[in-house]
Amino acid sequence: MHVSEVPLGPAGPPIPPLALGLFQWGNRFLWGYGKEFDADDAREVLWSSLAAGVRLIDTAEVYGFGLSERLLGAALQPVRVPVLVATKFFPFPWRFRAADLLAALQASLRRLRLERVALYQLHWPTPLLPIERLADWLALAVERGLTERVGVSNVSLAQLERFQAALAQRGVTLATCQNSYSLLDRRAEYSGVLAYCRDQGITFLAYSPLAQGLLTGKYSPERPPPGPRGLRWRRELARIQPLIAQLRAVGEQNGLTPAQVALRWTIEKGTVPIAGAKYGTQARENAAVLRAHLSPAEVAQLDEAADQLRRRQ
Repeated sequence: MHVSEVPLGPAGPPIPPLALGLFQWGNRFLWGYGKEFDADDAREVLWSSLAAGVRLIDTAEVYGFGLSERLLGAALQPVRVPVLVATKFFPFPWRFRAADLLAALQASLRRLRLERVALYQLHWPTPLLPIERLADWLALAVERGLTERVGVSNVSLAQLERFQAALAQRGVTLATCQNSYSLLDRRAEYSGVLAYCRDQGITFLAYSPLAQGLLTGKYSPERPPPGPRGLRWRRELARIQPLIAQLRAVGEQNGLTPAQVALRWTIEKGTVPIAGAKYGTQARENAAVLRAHLSPAEVAQLDEAADQLRRRQ
């Protein structure tokens, strides 16, 4: 089946509607880096994703305290296919000048071994700085040639509109909005953020499309994930079993796993999900959704199953 592509922002380069997320890379506490998987596994994840057609790779300076970017920079060295690298700026309280953002981006570029990134994003807005000032800093990064385009993350609709307007004042287009979005977190739909992005040509990047593993179908109250996720999710795993059953049912009709159904649902909703992986097998399973399809009726079934959970909260 042909893989339909979407632009990365208004008039941006076309990409398959799936990104590889590197939150796990270098994260020892939550994801077990160095114990459950290592740098060799990370390289296989990247190469498997690229071989399957994924082109957008999303990381951040705070992932693994810079280790995620360093691992990506090393793994990219032998790669000869086009890759679009996205990373993020975290507005720590001691960063209050444009020079701080530029220095952070230059440090990211050194770790990534790149001259510029395809996308630089504000990781979170902060009440300590006005949106318009942060937008000016992002615009300056474009003007300096350190990034090709800019985006924002974890924003409300009002914040998104202000960022877009402030960037436009500098002649810079807002390319992306990266917010949490999954069958268990549809705030982007309910708030109007997703519809606004669609109307404005802003590419919506959906992070945690599998709700950090809850929607994979691998876990249950009796078999929770290892580490802190298991302690935190035992009750939630019991609550969501009707939705997991619906994911399995739709998957059986399409030859897909529950995780693949959950990922494909986000694509059918007009987003680009950012899927993480620890191993090459997971990366290949994720990328298979680019050649899958869910019918409007199946999407509606999943919507209703998610809505029923929400109504029972």
